[in-house]
Amino acid sequence: MHQKIRVKKRDTRYQGAIVRDHKVLLIKHQENDTGRSYWILPGGGIEPGETEEDCIRREMKEETNLEVEVATLLMKEPAKGIYRWRKTYHCTTLVGEPRPGFEPEADAASWYSIVAVKWFDLRDESGWDAELTGDSITYNQLMQVRKKLGYLP
Repeated sequence: MHQKIRVKKRDTRYQGAIVRDHKVLLIKHQENDTGRSYWILPGGGIEPGETEEDCIRREMKEETNLEVEVATLLMKEPAKGIYRWRKTYHCTTLVGEPRPGFEPEADAASWYSIVAVKWFDLRDESGWDAELTGDSITYNQLMQVRKKLGYLP
């Protein structure tokens, strides 16, 4: 029997659209109890005393092994799930090669793992896998990122 985990509603998820060579980096979450997986922009919640940019830099390092420069806020939008809002920042890599990171918060780490990282070409979605194109939440976020960064009219 699967146990439903209750997570307290949080205000804002801060996430990074890390872009390098016209590609955006996504991480793949896999739920520990069901095995279900999905692609998502790396990110999470802010910690006490952090600025939004500090939060983005920390989350990108934890989840992707990359040190990033936070360029600009791309969008703020209502979110579904445990967050009320989602803020997406455009980031560029400074140091590191991407690899699956970890979730240090015990409640999150108990229900999913980061199992992969992958670059997706912002110029052409024909190479994106069906798992990404079939996910309306992440797919729609990437369409907005592509538009904000000038890849779509």
